[in-house]
Amino acid sequence: MLGFGEHHEPPQLVQMHLADFTTASLLLWNAGPMVAKLRVVVGDDHPMFREGVVRALTSSGEIDVVAEADNGADALELIRTHQPQVAVLDYRMPQLDGAQVAAAVSRDELPTRVLLVSAHDESAIVYTALQQGAAGFLSKESTRSELVNAVLSCAKGRDVLDPNLAAGLAGEIRRRNEPDVPVLSPREREVLDLIAKGLSIPAMAKELFLAPSTVKTHVQRLYEKLGVSDRGAAVAEAMRRRLLD
Repeated sequence: MLGFGEHHEPPQLVQMHLADFTTASLLLWNAGPMVAKLRVVVGDDHPMFREGVVRALTSSGEIDVVAEADNGADALELIRTHQPQVAVLDYRMPQLDGAQVAAAVSRDELPTRVLLVSAHDESAIVYTALQQGAAGFLSKESTRSELVNAVLSCAKGRDVLDPNLAAGLAGEIRRRNEPDVPVLSPREREVLDLIAKGLSIPAMAKELFLAPSTVKTHVQRLYEKLGVSDRGAAVAEAMRRRLLD
């Protein structure tokens, strides 16, 4: 059995080995712990754009693209398999669009946050995508650094929105929060005003120079548009929808 006492290597050689070991240990110690890269799935049915996204993310040195997909169904399956921190998906893809994937991820309580990128930046699309569970929405005109920063922000739990889309989204939110306003014909508006004043069918007919049967037809159409069946409800609903002062 060999032991340290039977080792005949010259002392100076042993000292050199120890010095090398100490230096290597110090280098490893100073390097600190290895930082894991952010794991991302990329989905887009346009190969050139998808490759550009992958290059932009991987060249950052902070992101590892673990899988790619060219349709929404495959993207969702890859998200379930790899469970990345972030998925960067095109809004419009075959089989499932990006918003539908985001909705499925949210429904299944997967740990992935979905960042959508699209050439379609209509405010209604952005609103629907965010409502369905997307963590962010970027225009395809965004720069590489904007894309990388958006992915990193999403991974930290922040919601991301392209600044150029913010104003349109705010307007869309306001529009959707307003009561639905039915389109009334000029005659129906006149009838509504007279109903609010308490006029009877004969009185309205005289005021508008119409036959009572014609006035009744206008009243019935007005009720249908407001979703009501009597005068009092018509006035209340018209006020709620800001058709009356």
